[in-house]
Amino acid sequence: MKKTALIYWPKKGNVENTAKKISTHFEPEGMDIFTISEIEAAKLANYDFLIFGGSTIGADNWEDTHTSKWHSFFEDLKTVNLQGKAAAIYGLGDQVLYPEHFVDAMAVIRDELTAAGAKVIGKWPVENYEHTDSKSVEGDHFIGLALDDDHQHDLSDERIRKWVDILKSELGF
Repeated sequence: MKKTALIYWPKKGNVENTAKKISTHFEPEGMDIFTISEIEAAKLANYDFLIFGGSTIGADNWEDTHTSKWHSFFEDLKTVNLQGKAAAIYGLGDQVLYPEHFVDAMAVIRDELTAAGAKVIGKWPVENYEHTDSKSVEGDHFIGLALDDDHQHDLSDERIRKWVDILKSELGF
């Protein structure tokens, strides 16, 4: 059985709720869930598969070195070799209020994971979304699962289920 770590931030709210929903699609003994402040980046080497989740928030929350939990985690990640590890990303955003930056944070997470050697899997189609732009789009797919629990909450559970099926297929689970 592949050992999976699901790491997310921020705590509470839609990102954490989504982490819990994703975890229900995996065997409990094969899944560990952490916030980014609960796991040391070096421990990621103990896992076969990594899932990261975040929300699109202001750039200052990603770049401010004094307050950003992500920044601290990414600094620690620079010392970790994730070569050969598969990783997937989910992101939450608001495509109506922020249509030109919808789930941009997934691209930030992807860049850090690939710099550490991980291979990002789990692309998700862009159809049926109402955003105008996203740094997390490549061609006709998001680089991971995009969710808008503010405006498309009724679609989230089915999207999660289908995305996990894609992940399991890509991983050979």
